[in-house]
Amino acid sequence: MIDCGISTPFPIAYFEESSALGLKRSFYISKHIDFDFEFRELIHKPWFGNRTEILEKFTEFTFKLHENSVNFLDHSPGNTLIVKTENDYEFYLIDLNRMKFETLSFDKRMHNFRRLWLSKTMVKIMSRKYAELYGKTYEETHALMLKHSRNFQLKIDKKKLRRSGRKMKFKT
Repeated sequence: MIDCGISTPFPIAYFEESSALGLKRSFYISKHIDFDFEFRELIHKPWFGNRTEILEKFTEFTFKLHENSVNFLDHSPGNTLIVKTENDYEFYLIDLNRMKFETLSFDKRMHNFRRLWLSKTMVKIMSRKYAELYGKTYEETHALMLKHSRNFQLKIDKKKLRRSGRKMKFKT
């Protein structure tokens, strides 16, 4: 990751404990990052300062991941730390145990945004930037990013309802 110019806390050591059945436990130690906020804050605070700029820069960061054939399977709100520098933002990925290194189709790229729990406004901002970077139309990018995002949110909401034992009620 670091060789590709993708920031992640610098690795120091790891330890794996195995049994006859395979991997039992593993530990990973990395340098501590003194971050300013997580991506999650952009979701919960719609009036967050410089939100549009940060979302556009985060989209550039995700595009860089995709261009380097990194499919970060746990691309979720708590797994990106953000550091405000003097005149920019730096993004650090954490919890790196679920990744695939593969060429990503346009559909897979948009699917990779699904776990971020994006609002409609966030999808508009990020799809506009990604379309510009990838060379697709805004409409095509927006439709696909929104579809994957909404499908994921509906799936999680249904799971929560099932666990709670309540029935879903729809307006007619």
